[in-house]
Amino acid sequence: MSAANLQLLTQLMLDARLQTLRQATGARERSLMQRDALGAAEDPGDLPIAVAGTVALTYRRWADQRRAELNAVIARQTVACMVARAEASTAFGKVQALQAALDRQQKR
Repeated sequence: MSAANLQLLTQLMLDARLQTLRQATGARERSLMQRDALGAAEDPGDLPIAVAGTVALTYRRWADQRRAELNAVIARQTVACMVARAEASTAFGKVQALQAALDRQQKR
């Protein structure tokens, strides 16, 4: 395999790993925004106090359950981001190592 082909291959691997990292990070960010949006319920408006209290309590229960679900998703996504970052870092190292080896070879 020629040096140019090796460079192309390692660059393609790096590009693929970086795309995976971007996708994983984007998915995690979307989940974090969803979780953060659960913070406060809408103003009950003109509802009677007893009904407004029931609505608020029901929303809090639902939001707590949804927050727990999202926390589990975010934990998995965080691991996926860490793995993707490590793989991208390895691919970057391979590109750099190949370039250094080719530079040394050209100096000879």
